[in-house]
Amino acid sequence: MDFPLLPGSTIGILGGGQLGRMLTACAHRSGYRTISWIGHPDSGPAAQADQVIEEPFDDPDALQRFLEEADVATVEFENIPLSLLQQIEQALPLFPNARAIEISQHREREKSFLRESGIPCADFWVIDSLEALEDALQELPERGGILKTAEFGYDGKGQLRVAGDENATDLWEQFAGQRAVLEEFVGLETEVSVLVARAQDGTIEVYDPAENLHRNHILDVSIVPARIDESYLEQSRDIAVKVAESLDYVGILAVEFFITQRGRVLVNEMAPRPHNSGHHTIEACASSQFEQQLRAITGLPLGSPRLLSPAVMMNLLGDVWPETGQPAWPELLSTPGTTLHLYGKQEARVGRKMGHATTLLAAADEADSVIALQRSTLGIEV
Repeated sequence: MDFPLLPGSTIGILGGGQLGRMLTACAHRSGYRTISWIGHPDSGPAAQADQVIEEPFDDPDALQRFLEEADVATVEFENIPLSLLQQIEQALPLFPNARAIEISQHREREKSFLRESGIPCADFWVIDSLEALEDALQELPERGGILKTAEFGYDGKGQLRVAGDENATDLWEQFAGQRAVLEEFVGLETEVSVLVARAQDGTIEVYDPAENLHRNHILDVSIVPARIDESYLEQSRDIAVKVAESLDYVGILAVEFFITQRGRVLVNEMAPRPHNSGHHTIEACASSQFEQQLRAITGLPLGSPRLLSPAVMMNLLGDVWPETGQPAWPELLSTPGTTLHLYGKQEARVGRKMGHATTLLAAADEADSVIALQRSTLGIEV
């Protein structure tokens, strides 16, 4: 394959959620086509793609169709079967590479990669048996820990807080004997995420870190720039770059961090794709995270990550939809600088990401008042 791939080429996207939808919108704006292989019936977001493949990810005919149509492949969701990623990588350029996705989709591999690469993260123990769990519980520090399934976890799924004095047999049965990771619990000061764009030639651009507030383990609000000490900002940027380089990464990578009460900057997890906390980049930055993904995988020069304005991004979950009708969009949009993004999902459910709203701020110190106003407008409890 000769790079760069110019407009008119077809971007193959694995996954059918809102990230693929926004990447498709960006690709169309620049003259590219997209084919989305979603592996199940479309719930709405993938409909904007030029072609949609709904057949399961183990369907050989669907694979052949995807390979024939796409000029380059990427993912909008990391939990794609590794065997499929490897088959695609043998036939097409796949960015990011299968190894980076494989590491990011599995907590044990992810934590082991961080430790082996000298990248700071919380202490952890690999749990592959009842005996390993018993030993790890005894080694936990006084703060306790969080027991997490090794595979396919996101938005807090597959996690359990433990103190260390629990009955190991009961915990092991609760996790159905699955491999797991037990992480030390760290006292949090705040959580931030850093988006890194890395091109095929190794060029890197780094976005301003976002300060993230969560509710029920799901991202609620991102504030940019993050309101933390400059030394923490610098450390998180440097570590995120090291992660991207260690993975030989191409595309947009999100690295999530814990800033602890003891001043440690620790990698929590990585996402090998555009990220929820980066949605503000559509309005607030010179080049959005989706444009960077498009540029990187097609071999074009990266754009500028420059922040044009401080911003607040608020997730809109199905919780804010009334039993009949829609949320108070006119009132929400009466806040100056606010843009509404809806993902085209057919059914609003509690905890389901239905859209987001980004508000550009005249000054960073407006963030709290804007958040309070929008929560009140949408009926979100503080």
